[in-house]
Amino acid sequence: MKTIAVTGGKGGTGKSTVSVLLANKLRKEGKKVLIADCDVECPNDYLLLGQKLEKAKGKVFAQFPKLNKKRCTKCGLCVKNCRSNAIFQAPGEYPIFIHELCSGCGLCWHLCPHQAIKIEKKVTGEIFENRVDDNFWLVTGQVVGVVDETGPIVTKVKDYALKLAKKVKADYLLADTSVGMHCGVIRAIIGSDLAYAVTEPTPLGAHDLELILELLKTLKVPAKIVLNQADLGQKRLISKIAQKMGVEIKYKIPYSKRLVQAYSTGELGRINIL
Repeated sequence: MKTIAVTGGKGGTGKSTVSVLLANKLRKEGKKVLIADCDVECPNDYLLLGQKLEKAKGKVFAQFPKLNKKRCTKCGLCVKNCRSNAIFQAPGEYPIFIHELCSGCGLCWHLCPHQAIKIEKKVTGEIFENRVDDNFWLVTGQVVGVVDETGPIVTKVKDYALKLAKKVKADYLLADTSVGMHCGVIRAIIGSDLAYAVTEPTPLGAHDLELILELLKTLKVPAKIVLNQADLGQKRLISKIAQKMGVEIKYKIPYSKRLVQAYSTGELGRINIL
């Protein structure tokens, strides 16, 4: 089985679209494909494929601090050392933990000299599974509530996808990453045999393309470029980056009204243009 990451620094360039189009191409060649939607804050592959997220197949948990007021002396040690600024303490009051900002690092409960901070487990993510057809599976990760650090959720989603891919004997696992170059993106990319960097022919597209290619180089993941809406904008900007980084532009996808209609109606799984 080969693992391919579909990524790109800038949002809106068409990473999810390319993931589905690539899956369509591989299925047409008779391959079994599984997409892992690792954009856990805004998963949309299931929408493009006309699927629904029903009962979660797995849950992701994280540890958060919980105060035991009977032990707390209001010393403020936890507040002073929290690097996420996730603990608020008014003068003379007990500290308040803001879970939306908390990374769950555990520093506060390890530092507390009075063992006044307990560990509380909370659900931070859910994992869904869809069988699109006989040779096509989709694994979707989604955060629950507001989460400061999505990296651990992405890791669980990819682990689940890998196990399922091996179980169904998939030929390809496609990891659709979120935007940017943060920990969640890196966790989705690590271990891939190849990465497609999806971009558009605009100054911002070129700028972020160079950044993501630098990241892939650092991670030692071979890269190729997918230029979306290739017949619009300034193609020379992307060609210049490709030449500079020594990376091939593998696919050039022109603007297509048919593609847009399929995208907006959840029928992208029927389009073959790669």
